[in-house]
Amino acid sequence: MPSGLVISAHAADFVWRSGGAIALHAREGWDMHVVCLSLGARGESAKLWRQDGMTLDRVNAERTDETRRAADVLGANLRLLGHLDYPMRITEDTILQLADIIREVAPSFILSHAPGDPWNFDHELTSRVAQEAQIISQAKGHNPQVPSAKAVPILMYEPHQPENSGWKPDVYLNIDPVFDLKRKAFECMDAQEWLWEYHTRVALQRGNQAWLNSGTRITHAEAYQTLFPRVVSSFPEI
Repeated sequence: MPSGLVISAHAADFVWRSGGAIALHAREGWDMHVVCLSLGARGESAKLWRQDGMTLDRVNAERTDETRRAADVLGANLRLLGHLDYPMRITEDTILQLADIIREVAPSFILSHAPGDPWNFDHELTSRVAQEAQIISQAKGHNPQVPSAKAVPILMYEPHQPENSGWKPDVYLNIDPVFDLKRKAFECMDAQEWLWEYHTRVALQRGNQAWLNSGTRITHAEAYQTLFPRVVSSFPEI
């Protein structure tokens, strides 16, 4: 069974930015895995913190429940690594853990954050950590008793303000067949309800651009920027 891996800074990032890719591939029989470095409890749960008497433990419990439900809707296997956010600090042990997860999952592609997000240093850090873990996973000398991973594409999903982040999409994914599931997963993330409609509009805008670039009627799409050059045997594969 083919597999894919998403490395997400916070609980909801994988839902907003790659939920369509996850649901689409899961529906086609892929083994989809999501790793969340944190729950976004300190910096991305403002709605919960407005409640009287809220504590970090309660926020973590709420975000854990939301995230698990969203992953179930999309058909993903979920791992929560439990780091704090705002600020996020990632140790060498976590980078090596991610490298081992990449070897274990053996994904055909990795989805994660793009570098150059000046509004979210956690996203910036996760981008670098995901890239470093992928490179380490290929190193023969890292856990040499375990076969090393192969080189696979990293696709960087859309930051919140792409125009100011140096991110330029070069892949559009038609998610019309599964947008209802993506929207349902949105609605699991109650702590960030204000983003449901925002990311619905993003999917519509990218769908219009995908239609323009393909000549095929597409309503909802996700956009990605590839990190590494693609290698093909013929130009029709592009």
